[in-house]
Amino acid sequence: MSTQTSKKRGSTPSTEDQEPEVYTVQKILDKRINANGVVEYYLRWVGFEDKDNTWEPKENLNCPGLIKEFEAERARQEKEKNRKRKGSSTPTPTSGSKIPKKKEEKKLHGFDRGLEPEKIIGATDSSGQLMFLMKWAGTDEADLVPAKQANVKCPQIVIKFYEERLTWHSPSAEEEKTDLK
Repeated sequence: MSTQTSKKRGSTPSTEDQEPEVYTVQKILDKRINANGVVEYYLRWVGFEDKDNTWEPKENLNCPGLIKEFEAERARQEKEKNRKRKGSSTPTPTSGSKIPKKKEEKKLHGFDRGLEPEKIIGATDSSGQLMFLMKWAGTDEADLVPAKQANVKCPQIVIKFYEERLTWHSPSAEEEKTDLK
């Protein structure tokens, strides 16, 4: 375990003559840039529970080795994520290595997936908005997409869907006589 020291925010000495209390960083868990543009790291502290983890500005930290290790792992994960998007196989982790759990990524739906629409399978307005069940070219997958979006992105497919379901009503002989009067 790599441990390095840093000043934990809110750890001010009780008197002005004393040195500030120094805490040991066990692990960097996350990174963010706050509203003021300051880089902060989410830290687990040695001897403290998870509920005591804190966000600390980079300038308060004296753990360049842990920061470098965290940033390298983050870059590796980003590279692996990009590789997965391109459809290549995922490498298996080596024994003993741990890949931290990430928040579940939002799965893309409908036209956001960048797939080419093939045909409309059905339609529903159960959500209060007209939606088409769109079959995508080159795949067996289908998504519900807003009709307004489909009208703009693939109008010919929408027209074909309606044409296939159009039924002509021929007036009966009695209706024709009534209409002629």
